[in-house]
Amino acid sequence: MSNIPVFEQTFFLSAGETNAEQEIALPLLTSKIIDIATAHANSLGIGNPSMESLGCGWVLSRIAIEMERYPRVNETYRLSTWIESWNRHFSVRNFRIADAEGNPLGHATSVWMVLNTVTRENAGLSHLSLAPDMITGEACPMARPGRHAVIVPEDFEGECAASTLRATTPAVEYTFKYGDLDFYRHVNTVRYVNLLLNRFTLEEMDSTQVARLEMAFMREGRYGETVRLLRSDDGFHTSFALSDAATGTALLSAALVRRPRNFS
Repeated sequence: MSNIPVFEQTFFLSAGETNAEQEIALPLLTSKIIDIATAHANSLGIGNPSMESLGCGWVLSRIAIEMERYPRVNETYRLSTWIESWNRHFSVRNFRIADAEGNPLGHATSVWMVLNTVTRENAGLSHLSLAPDMITGEACPMARPGRHAVIVPEDFEGECAASTLRATTPAVEYTFKYGDLDFYRHVNTVRYVNLLLNRFTLEEMDSTQVARLEMAFMREGRYGETVRLLRSDDGFHTSFALSDAATGTALLSAALVRRPRNFS
């Protein structure tokens, strides 16, 4: 067990890990962020192996990723993480993505909870012991995840609040399959990122780049569940709402902000 408040790992980006634009694929970056958070928690003695006997484990509640530049193919990059805050229910963990020389390329901030894998409820953090000097209090130089607007279908005719968004494309349905599941037997965070990115065309992503991604999870996605995804565009800002197609129960709210690519 180690007591390192800021945990860092270095990676080399191979061709098989990039997107079509030869940058680190956003689903892979999300996976690396989760992996380094897991590694740091394990090194502090508060990771999933330490909670296995309690039937508990860490899961994401919210995450936001904001990038100025993405690591490119055959480039070495650094990923570091630290705990900003900690209370009885949640922990805020932040991340820095940097180049080989340590120059920041982007940041991420996340909120984590401990899931009781039997009841599927928040087990809280009171059963975990963390030294106070492992909580840095250091925030990320980026906006925290905000509130996500409700989205209604294009043809919705009922009354709704002024802040409600109307979908700008037809709803899409998807049924979660075996390959979408993870250790907890629920839908993996990375699968949600893929689901959102696949709503854009190759031409859209060749001409624009994701500057920021936010996701807020309301409920676990389950094997065999059919979900409905609503999308509302306002220029380069896209809002998403994912819900159970049969019951309307919300699973995920997300926002994705793109910017034009620099071809100079």
